[in-house]
Parts: sequence; C-alpha cells; structure tokens
Amino acid sequence: MLCRLTLEHKDTLTVGRTHGVHAEPTAFGLKALAWYSEAGRNLERMARAKAVVGVGKLSGAVGTFAHVDPDMEAEACRALGLEPAPISSQIIQRDRHAEFCATLAVIAASLEKIALEIRSLQRTEILEVEEPFAEGQKGSSAMPHKRNPVSSEQICGLARLVRTNALAALENVALWHERDISHSSVERVILPDSTTLLDFLLHRMIWILQGLQVYPQRMRENLERSHGLIYSQRVLGKLLEKGLARQGAYEVVQRVAMRAWREQRSFQELLAQDPEVAARLSAEELKACFDPSWYLRNVDAIYERLGLHP
Repeated sequence: MLCRLTLEHKDTLTVGRTHGVHAEPTAFGLKALAWYSEAGRNLERMARAKAVVGVGKLSGAVGTFAHVDPDMEAEACRALGLEPAPISSQIIQRDRHAEFCATLAVIAASLEKIALEIRSLQRTEILEVEEPFAEGQKGSSAMPHKRNPVSSEQICGLARLVRTNALAALENVALWHERDISHSSVERVILPDSTTLLDFLLHRMIWILQGLQVYPQRMRENLERSHGLIYSQRVLGKLLEKGLARQGAYEVVQRVAMRAWREQRSFQELLAQDPEVAARLSAEELKACFDPSWYLRNVDAIYERLGLHP
C-alpha cells in the first residue's frame, strides 16, 4: 500500500505544477513533491524493517539447540518464509519488533504531516485546497457553509495511536531475565492494531490525494493580501547590489514595508515613491523584484533530482 501511494500517484503528488505560468501552483507542487520524496524514504524504511523482523527461531527454551538440530530450524524457517535468527534466548529479541513498530510510527507521522497541512490549507480564511467532499455530505454541524476536513482529521488522530504503540514496543525490549509474558500480552494488541491502522491510513490518504481540490486563484489572492510585502527580501538584495550598505538598505525597506502594511497600500508603489529607492532602482528594476518566477527559476532542477522530469 505504501508502494501504491508512492509510485502509482506521481501525477497526484505533483498536482498543480505548471511551467512558470503561475507561481503559486508551482510552489504547491513542490510541497507535494516533498511528500512524494518522504514516501520514498518510508518505502526504504519499511523494506529494512520487514527484513529485521522477518526471522524465526526453533532453538529450544534457552536458544542452545539442546533438543533440536539447527538444520531443522533452518528448514522450518524456510517453509515459513523467514530467516533463522542468528542467536536467540527463549524468544526472538524484541529490538526487532520495536524497530518494526517504530517504522510504522514514522510512516504514520508522515501521513499525519500531509493531513495536517491539508487541514491548515482548508481553513475558511485560507481555503487553498480541500479534501474530497461527497455530494450530500454534511460539514460543520453548527456552520452549514463549512466543509470540515474530517478524513484528514481522522488521519491525524489515528496516527497518534500508531506512535503510542511504538512506545509500547520499545518498552518490550527489556525483559526480566530474557523472557516474561509482559511482551507477548502487549504485542497481541499493538501489532495487529498498528498494521491494520496504517493500512487504513494509507488507503484514506490515497483517497484524499486522488480527489484533492487545489485552488490556484485563491493562492494568488492570498499572496496578494500582503500588498507585495513578501518581495521585501528581493528588494533588499537589489539595493545591496546597487551599493547601499546593508543596514541602510534594511532600514529603507522596513520603513516602506511598515507603511504599506499600516496603510494597506501597494508596497511596490510606495517603494517607487521613496527617494532613496528611486535614486538606485529604475522602474523596470523595481518591477522585476516583484516577479514571483524569479524565486522558482530552479524548480525544474529539484524535480529532476527526484527523477520527475519537467
């Protein structure tokens, strides 16, 4: 299932990416690309954890093969698709199970990371993305206009259980005199619960990403709500290139920026009217500072690093 999330949904995970036409969906595509990359690392983690936990033992009460030949253990493990544990006591050492459960917890945390971001971006005052919303589905019980991201909320809540179970698995590593039933009583709960929960979370996340609604125009509107203040760093850099000392350049940009925010006016227009800025930057140079594509000029290289060609 993790493989499906990673490999079969590349188009979903790069949703919104364009070729410099609109900066905001391109930037959102990079956010999704980070999710894609993390899912790939989780695939590697899961492969390692399966190998670590995929062992068996048939070596007697204290692991010395007092009554069973090692070849019989090897044959039994081979029939079960397991590797013989190189050494064991009465039990397989529980650091293996702890690593497996910790891997499940990391994967669940990655899913929660995506779900939490979707929840944040779906807030009414932001509303840049929305998880799927079926026809006739009810939203907020108190506010009929509000669509609650219930599936993302479920993922965030259930991921906590998977992480909690990993803590229980770590507690099982240390046992009284190499074996007591405190570990098995816990594992009968946490192993089926964690694997079943993670399977559900992966299915749910795939469903969310397949139907995710992305609103580029809303992203642009949110960018413009700052009146251009998000480009202050670029203006500062240009003034430095023109020979203005950093402290002086910073004070100029900060002064104009605070005025733009206080008066709710265009940052670019106020900069153009400022004598210190106008003396150093032409109208065209100032305009170029407010071009969002400048910040995204190396985006294609990032996609290429991950094997997703633009």
